[in-house]
Amino acid sequence: MTATVAKLIRIQTADVLRSRWIALYAAFFLCLTEGLLRFSGGDARAVLSLGTAVLMVIPLASLVLATIYVYNAREFTELLLAQPIHRSSLFTGLYLGLSLPMAVAFLAGVGVPFLTRGGAEPDVRGALAMLLVVGALLTFVFTAVAFWIALRTEDRLRGVGIALGVWLLVGVLYDGMVLLGVALFSDYPVERALLALTLANPIDLGRVLLLLTLDVAALMGYTGAVFERFFGGTGGALLALTMLLVWTAVPIAAGARRFRRRDF
Repeated sequence: MTATVAKLIRIQTADVLRSRWIALYAAFFLCLTEGLLRFSGGDARAVLSLGTAVLMVIPLASLVLATIYVYNAREFTELLLAQPIHRSSLFTGLYLGLSLPMAVAFLAGVGVPFLTRGGAEPDVRGALAMLLVVGALLTFVFTAVAFWIALRTEDRLRGVGIALGVWLLVGVLYDGMVLLGVALFSDYPVERALLALTLANPIDLGRVLLLLTLDVAALMGYTGAVFERFFGGTGGALLALTMLLVWTAVPIAAGARRFRRRDF
Protein backbone atom coordinates (compact mmCIF):
# COMPACT_ATOMS: atom_id res chain seq x y z
CA MET A 1 0.00 0.00 0.00
CA THR A 2 1.45 3.37 -1.03
CA ALA A 3 1.73 6.39 1.25
CA THR A 4 -0.85 8.19 -0.90
CA VAL A 5 -3.41 5.40 -0.48
CA ALA A 6 -2.75 5.22 3.27
CA LYS A 7 -3.27 8.99 3.58
CA LEU A 8 -6.48 8.84 1.55
CA ILE A 9 -7.78 6.02 3.75
CA ARG A 10 -7.05 8.07 6.89
CA ILE A 11 -8.87 11.10 5.44
CA GLN A 12 -11.84 9.03 4.30
CA THR A 13 -12.03 7.10 7.56
CA ALA A 14 -11.99 10.33 9.60
CA ASP A 15 -14.76 11.73 7.39
CA VAL A 16 -16.89 8.57 7.75
CA LEU A 17 -16.38 8.41 11.52
CA ARG A 18 -17.70 11.97 11.84
CA SER A 19 -20.97 10.87 10.25
CA ARG A 20 -23.88 9.82 12.46
CA TRP A 21 -24.91 6.91 10.27
CA ILE A 22 -21.76 4.90 11.00
CA ALA A 23 -22.44 5.26 14.75
CA LEU A 24 -26.05 4.21 14.21
CA TYR A 25 -24.85 1.24 12.14
CA ALA A 26 -22.57 0.07 14.97
CA ALA A 27 -25.26 0.77 17.58
CA PHE A 28 -27.77 -1.34 15.64
CA PHE A 29 -25.54 -4.43 15.79
CA LEU A 30 -24.58 -3.71 19.40
CA CYS A 31 -28.22 -3.43 20.54
CA LEU A 32 -29.23 -6.46 18.45
CA THR A 33 -26.41 -8.60 19.85
CA GLU A 34 -26.98 -7.43 23.42
CA GLY A 35 -30.70 -8.12 23.15
CA LEU A 36 -30.20 -11.58 21.67
CA LEU A 37 -27.66 -12.51 24.35
CA ARG A 38 -30.06 -11.41 27.08
CA PHE A 39 -33.29 -12.92 25.74
CA SER A 40 -32.51 -15.70 23.23
CA GLY A 41 -31.53 -18.31 25.83
CA GLY A 42 -27.84 -18.89 25.07
CA ASP A 43 -24.86 -17.92 22.91
CA ALA A 44 -25.64 -20.53 20.25
CA ARG A 45 -29.15 -19.21 19.64
CA ALA A 46 -27.85 -15.63 19.65
CA VAL A 47 -25.25 -16.44 16.98
CA LEU A 48 -27.87 -18.29 14.93
CA SER A 49 -30.22 -15.29 14.99
CA LEU A 50 -27.34 -12.91 14.26
CA GLY A 51 -26.47 -15.00 11.20
CA THR A 52 -29.91 -14.42 9.70
CA ALA A 53 -29.67 -10.68 10.39
CA VAL A 54 -26.14 -10.42 8.96
CA LEU A 55 -27.15 -12.08 5.67
CA MET A 56 -29.96 -9.57 5.15
CA VAL A 57 -28.89 -6.31 6.83
CA ILE A 58 -25.24 -6.01 5.79
CA PRO A 59 -25.85 -6.34 2.02
CA LEU A 60 -28.72 -3.82 2.20
CA ALA A 61 -26.83 -1.31 4.37
CA SER A 62 -23.61 -1.62 2.35
CA LEU A 63 -25.38 -1.15 -0.99
CA VAL A 64 -27.53 1.82 0.03
CA LEU A 65 -25.06 3.68 2.28
CA ALA A 66 -22.11 3.24 -0.08
CA THR A 67 -24.13 4.30 -3.13
CA ILE A 68 -25.34 7.47 -1.39
CA TYR A 69 -21.84 8.17 -0.07
CA VAL A 70 -20.27 8.00 -3.53
CA TYR A 71 -22.80 10.51 -4.89
CA ASN A 72 -22.35 12.84 -1.90
CA ALA A 73 -18.54 12.68 -2.21
CA ARG A 74 -18.52 13.61 -5.89
CA GLU A 75 -17.21 17.17 -5.38
CA PHE A 76 -14.51 15.88 -3.01
CA THR A 77 -13.56 13.25 -5.60
CA GLU A 78 -13.35 15.85 -8.37
CA LEU A 79 -11.15 18.02 -6.14
CA LEU A 80 -8.76 15.13 -5.56
CA LEU A 81 -8.71 14.29 -9.25
CA ALA A 82 -7.31 17.79 -9.88
CA GLN A 83 -4.31 16.81 -7.75
CA PRO A 84 -1.37 14.72 -8.99
CA ILE A 85 -2.88 11.47 -7.66
CA HIS A 86 -3.13 8.32 -9.75
CA ARG A 87 -6.75 7.29 -10.28
CA SER A 88 -6.13 3.72 -9.08
CA SER A 89 -4.70 5.03 -5.81
CA LEU A 90 -7.65 7.41 -5.41
CA PHE A 91 -10.20 4.65 -6.01
CA THR A 92 -8.43 2.33 -3.55
CA GLY A 93 -8.33 5.08 -0.92
CA LEU A 94 -12.01 5.96 -1.38
CA TYR A 95 -13.14 2.33 -1.32
CA LEU A 96 -11.10 1.21 1.69
CA GLY A 97 -11.81 4.48 3.48
CA LEU A 98 -15.50 3.58 3.44
CA SER A 99 -15.54 -0.22 3.61
CA LEU A 100 -13.04 -0.55 6.47
CA PRO A 101 -15.00 1.68 8.93
CA MET A 102 -18.20 -0.17 8.03
CA ALA A 103 -16.56 -3.54 8.66
CA VAL A 104 -15.06 -2.31 11.94
CA ALA A 105 -18.45 -0.91 13.03
CA PHE A 106 -20.04 -4.33 12.43
CA LEU A 107 -17.22 -6.20 14.20
CA ALA A 108 -17.39 -3.85 17.20
CA GLY A 109 -21.19 -3.96 17.35
CA VAL A 110 -21.23 -7.76 17.49
CA GLY A 111 -17.95 -8.33 19.33
CA VAL A 112 -18.25 -5.90 22.26
CA PRO A 113 -21.30 -7.57 23.90
CA PHE A 114 -19.51 -10.94 23.77
CA LEU A 115 -16.25 -9.45 25.10
CA THR A 116 -17.98 -7.79 28.04
CA ARG A 117 -19.22 -11.27 29.01
CA GLY A 118 -15.74 -12.77 28.82
CA GLY A 119 -16.19 -14.18 25.30
CA ALA A 120 -18.56 -16.72 23.77
CA GLU A 121 -19.11 -20.20 25.14
CA PRO A 122 -16.33 -22.57 23.96
CA ASP A 123 -18.53 -24.57 21.58
CA VAL A 124 -19.84 -21.36 19.96
CA ARG A 125 -16.53 -19.57 19.39
CA GLY A 126 -15.95 -21.13 15.97
CA ALA A 127 -19.42 -20.14 14.78
CA LEU A 128 -18.98 -16.60 16.12
CA ALA A 129 -15.63 -16.25 14.37
CA MET A 130 -17.17 -17.42 11.08
CA LEU A 131 -20.07 -15.00 11.56
CA LEU A 132 -17.63 -12.10 11.94
CA VAL A 133 -15.65 -13.21 8.86
CA VAL A 134 -18.79 -13.57 6.73
CA GLY A 135 -20.14 -10.18 7.87
CA ALA A 136 -16.86 -8.41 7.08
CA LEU A 137 -16.55 -10.07 3.65
CA LEU A 138 -20.16 -9.24 2.73
CA THR A 139 -19.40 -5.62 3.67
CA PHE A 140 -16.46 -5.53 1.24
CA VAL A 141 -18.43 -7.30 -1.51
CA PHE A 142 -21.52 -5.11 -1.47
CA THR A 143 -19.64 -1.85 -0.87
CA ALA A 144 -17.65 -2.65 -4.02
CA VAL A 145 -20.88 -3.42 -5.93
CA ALA A 146 -22.31 -0.08 -4.72
CA PHE A 147 -19.21 1.79 -5.97
CA TRP A 148 -19.59 0.14 -9.37
CA ILE A 149 -23.30 1.04 -9.54
CA ALA A 150 -22.72 4.68 -8.54
CA LEU A 151 -19.87 5.05 -11.03
CA ARG A 152 -21.97 3.54 -13.83
CA THR A 153 -25.05 5.71 -13.17
CA GLU A 154 -25.07 9.50 -13.20
CA ASP A 155 -28.57 9.91 -11.72
CA ARG A 156 -28.64 9.54 -7.91
CA LEU A 157 -32.19 8.21 -7.62
CA ARG A 158 -31.62 5.68 -10.37
CA GLY A 159 -28.39 4.54 -8.72
CA VAL A 160 -30.05 4.04 -5.33
CA GLY A 161 -32.94 2.25 -7.06
CA ILE A 162 -30.53 -0.14 -8.81
CA ALA A 163 -28.76 -0.80 -5.49
CA LEU A 164 -32.09 -1.67 -3.83
CA GLY A 165 -32.98 -3.85 -6.82
CA VAL A 166 -29.70 -5.76 -6.51
CA TRP A 167 -30.38 -6.40 -2.82
CA LEU A 168 -33.96 -7.49 -3.53
CA LEU A 169 -32.72 -9.89 -6.20
CA VAL A 170 -29.81 -11.57 -4.36
CA GLY A 171 -31.23 -11.34 -0.84
CA VAL A 172 -34.93 -12.01 -1.25
CA LEU A 173 -35.91 -13.33 -4.69
CA TYR A 174 -32.93 -15.55 -5.52
CA ASP A 175 -33.85 -18.63 -3.49
CA GLY A 176 -37.48 -18.30 -4.59
CA MET A 177 -36.46 -18.32 -8.27
CA VAL A 178 -34.20 -21.31 -7.63
CA LEU A 179 -37.05 -23.21 -6.00
CA LEU A 180 -39.29 -22.35 -8.97
CA GLY A 181 -36.62 -23.66 -11.35
CA VAL A 182 -36.31 -26.87 -9.34
CA ALA A 183 -40.08 -27.36 -9.49
CA LEU A 184 -40.18 -26.75 -13.25
CA PHE A 185 -37.27 -29.11 -14.00
CA SER A 186 -37.90 -31.67 -11.28
CA ASP A 187 -37.68 -34.53 -13.82
CA TYR A 188 -34.07 -33.65 -14.68
CA PRO A 189 -30.81 -33.81 -12.64
CA VAL A 190 -30.39 -30.23 -11.45
CA GLU A 191 -27.86 -30.62 -8.62
CA ARG A 192 -24.87 -29.35 -10.62
CA ALA A 193 -26.86 -26.33 -11.83
CA LEU A 194 -27.83 -25.58 -8.22
CA LEU A 195 -24.18 -25.71 -7.15
CA ALA A 196 -23.35 -23.16 -9.88
CA LEU A 197 -26.25 -20.97 -8.71
CA THR A 198 -24.93 -21.13 -5.13
CA LEU A 199 -21.51 -19.93 -6.27
CA ALA A 200 -23.17 -17.08 -8.19
CA ASN A 201 -24.72 -15.46 -5.10
CA PRO A 202 -22.43 -14.07 -2.35
CA ILE A 203 -25.27 -14.17 0.19
CA ASP A 204 -25.76 -17.87 -0.47
CA LEU A 205 -21.99 -18.38 -0.05
CA GLY A 206 -22.15 -16.60 3.31
CA ARG A 207 -25.15 -18.76 4.26
CA VAL A 208 -23.20 -21.91 3.32
CA LEU A 209 -20.22 -20.88 5.45
CA LEU A 210 -22.48 -20.27 8.45
CA LEU A 211 -24.35 -23.49 7.76
CA LEU A 212 -21.19 -25.58 7.69
CA THR A 213 -20.11 -24.06 11.02
CA LEU A 214 -23.46 -23.98 12.82
CA ASP A 215 -24.82 -27.23 11.31
CA VAL A 216 -28.42 -26.04 11.41
CA ALA A 217 -31.11 -26.36 8.78
CA ALA A 218 -32.81 -23.03 9.50
CA LEU A 219 -30.20 -21.00 7.63
CA MET A 220 -29.73 -23.33 4.71
CA GLY A 221 -32.14 -22.37 1.99
CA TYR A 222 -32.41 -24.79 -0.93
CA THR A 223 -29.09 -23.98 -2.63
CA GLY A 224 -27.23 -24.12 0.68
CA ALA A 225 -28.65 -27.58 1.37
CA VAL A 226 -27.45 -28.89 -2.00
CA PHE A 227 -24.01 -27.35 -1.47
CA GLU A 228 -23.69 -28.93 1.96
CA ARG A 229 -24.72 -32.36 0.63
CA PHE A 230 -22.09 -32.28 -2.16
CA PHE A 231 -19.15 -30.71 -0.37
CA GLY A 232 -19.78 -30.57 3.38
CA GLY A 233 -17.00 -30.21 6.00
CA THR A 234 -13.74 -28.34 5.58
CA GLY A 235 -13.54 -28.69 1.79
CA GLY A 236 -16.90 -27.04 1.31
CA ALA A 237 -16.03 -24.23 3.70
CA LEU A 238 -12.74 -23.55 1.90
CA LEU A 239 -14.47 -23.55 -1.50
CA ALA A 240 -17.21 -21.18 -0.26
CA LEU A 241 -14.64 -18.88 1.38
CA THR A 242 -12.52 -18.83 -1.79
CA MET A 243 -15.52 -17.95 -3.94
CA LEU A 244 -16.53 -15.21 -1.51
CA LEU A 245 -13.03 -13.74 -1.87
CA VAL A 246 -13.46 -13.91 -5.65
CA TRP A 247 -16.80 -12.13 -5.24
CA THR A 248 -14.91 -9.43 -3.32
CA ALA A 249 -12.20 -9.02 -5.96
CA VAL A 250 -14.43 -8.96 -9.07
CA PRO A 251 -16.61 -5.90 -8.23
CA ILE A 252 -13.54 -4.06 -6.89
CA ALA A 253 -11.76 -4.63 -10.22
CA ALA A 254 -14.88 -3.60 -12.18
CA GLY A 255 -15.31 -0.45 -10.09
CA ALA A 256 -11.62 0.50 -10.41
CA ARG A 257 -11.79 0.01 -14.18
CA ARG A 258 -14.89 2.22 -14.40
CA PHE A 259 -13.28 4.87 -12.16
CA ARG A 260 -10.15 5.04 -14.35
CA ARG A 261 -12.23 5.54 -17.53
CA ARG A 262 -14.97 7.83 -16.23
CA ASP A 263 -15.03 11.45 -17.35
CA PHE A 264 -15.86 13.36 -14.13
